[in-house]
This record gives sequence, structure tokens and C-alpha cells, in this order.
Amino acid sequence: MNRFTALIYDRFLMGASQQAGLADKRRQALAAASGEVLEIGAGTGLNLAAYPRAGITRLVCTEPNAAMSSQLEARSADAPVAVEVVAASAERLPFEDASFDCVTGTLVLCEASSPPAALAEIARVLRPGGHYLFLEHVRSADHDQAQMQDRWAPIWRRVSGGCNCNRDTLATIESSPLTVEKAEIGRFPKAPKIVKPLLIGSAVLAAV
Repeated sequence: MNRFTALIYDRFLMGASQQAGLADKRRQALAAASGEVLEIGAGTGLNLAAYPRAGITRLVCTEPNAAMSSQLEARSADAPVAVEVVAASAERLPFEDASFDCVTGTLVLCEASSPPAALAEIARVLRPGGHYLFLEHVRSADHDQAQMQDRWAPIWRRVSGGCNCNRDTLATIESSPLTVEKAEIGRFPKAPKIVKPLLIGSAVLAAV
């Protein structure tokens, strides 16, 4: 995501969606977060107010974009606990194996340079029995809409700063070291049709 897109992200790209229900979907996706939590691709910090007010003992947020991380730090008071901001990509997390009880990510795998690599890193830093909580816009299960997403994908990627509108993210998670526990498809409020399908769910790292 470029600097200009980062600066207008909250007000012009996410504002209407947040007010129309995306903020509630964030709370739904993050409701089970507890213990030591890592959020990947935390962006401008729109998730911070959506975390449960109790049960989280540590919150680390990674964000590789400097323009976004500065907004994330400014919004840190919205979080239930002190926030540690780390400049890192989802594909290369600077943490020891089995460091976290929970990893979260919302609207991040659409931009990841390698979703399989990001998921492998998520599994690596999770403790056995730990959960990955996700909210992602995804490829449609409807054939005609999926073809439309494919047609628009190159243009959308350019105008959105690197977002891919046609990734089959659920299949990618299912192919990772994680086991999907629940997944449901809803609708991204106040969003273009090509990013309407919205996946909310959780996956677990099997206990040894």
C-alpha cells in the first residue's frame, strides 16, 4: 500500500463501511482473542477498539507501512492493553516459535505477497492449541461474480495499492498447518461488488 492510500485509508476507504457494520464484524471476528495476542498487518489500528475489554494480557501489532504504523500508534489508547508496534511483514515475523496464544488478522491476506508464507509464520508463532482469528474479503463462490473479480483484479490491485480481490483465502488457510474450526461468508458493507464476499472465522494449531 502506498503512502497516499495509507493516509486516506480510514476516512475515505473504510469510513462508510465501518459505520455501516464493518466495525461490528471486526468485533465479531476478534471476540475470542485472549492471552498474548499478535495482530498481523494492523494497519491504522481500526481493530484496537474491537478487541474484548478483558482476557488479553499482551497485544503486539505488526505493520510494515510507516504511514499506517504512525496512525496505529496514535490510536493505541483504543486498545484494552498497552500496544507494542513492530515493523514487520506477515511473511517474516520477528518472534520466537510458539510465542502467542492468539494471532489475528483482518483484511490483510488480500495484500500479503505470499499468503501461504504468512500462514506458515502464523502457525510457527502460535502455541499449540492457539487460535488464528480472521476476517478477509475473498473470491466469490458464485462463478459469474468470481469471473468478474478476475477481470477487475489487475485494475483493482493498482487503484487500491496492492489489494487482490479474487483470492480463495479459505482454501489457502485450509491448506496451511492450521485447522479451520469455523468459517462463514457474509457481505462487506458499503464496498464495491468485487470485494463484497467477506469471510469471518477461526483456525487452530493442533496441540502436540
